[in-house]
Amino acid sequence: MTHIKIAEFKSRLSHYLDRIRHGEQLVVTDRKTPIARVIPYGEPEEKLVIAPASGQPSALKKIRIPPALSGTDSLKSLKEDRRDDLETE
Repeated sequence: MTHIKIAEFKSRLSHYLDRIRHGEQLVVTDRKTPIARVIPYGEPEEKLVIAPASGQPSALKKIRIPPALSGTDSLKSLKEDRRDDLETE
């Protein structure tokens, strides 16, 4: 699968559409972050099949959900995680 930047995709759109027409898949990136996958158009090979439930809905009541974490600043954690991601690029 080929990765291309947005500007490259826009400037050579016809070229890339021809490659897609011949079966190639492309990943369009924005500053190294994948934002779209462009694939050849085709009819779905399989139709969606909804399987019957394997158990009774009442069984969901037996699932134990852990208690919420207290004293955690989720916004602070998110900002720290994003800062780490920016430093590694």
